[in-house]
Amino acid sequence: MFCIQVERTLAKDIEAVFEAIADHASYQQFPGVDTSVLVEAGEAERNGTGALRVIGVGPLELTERITRFERPVVMHFLIEKSSPLPMLHTRGEIVLRPEGEGTHVTWISEGRITIPLLGRVLDKLAEKQFSRAFASLLKAIERL
Repeated sequence: MFCIQVERTLAKDIEAVFEAIADHASYQQFPGVDTSVLVEAGEAERNGTGALRVIGVGPLELTERITRFERPVVMHFLIEKSSPLPMLHTRGEIVLRPEGEGTHVTWISEGRITIPLLGRVLDKLAEKQFSRAFASLLKAIERL
């Protein structure tokens, strides 16, 4: 099982940070993200609860559903499909809170790669790579 938790305080206001994280169209400006497409709009907001988006990072394609959206403090997501590495995603959440003049972000993702025999090894690799990717994305948001 992979368990990723990335925490970082950004020198940006909470609304700007939340908008950058929530807006699927902005993901292509981040390092390593090749594509980001909104497949289904959310119920109350375009990128809100119910939204389905596909994010491409190199050969990896993740289809994720937004399951909770409370502007500007919480966004939960579940990866419904991934290829070429199949996974069972059990938890995805991003929590923001004001901290001083900035914003503290906690990004959590948990699940497991479902390839028999190799899954545990790939979980460790995924944990390392996703942690780096989330940290890199947050650094990029701070530079916007």
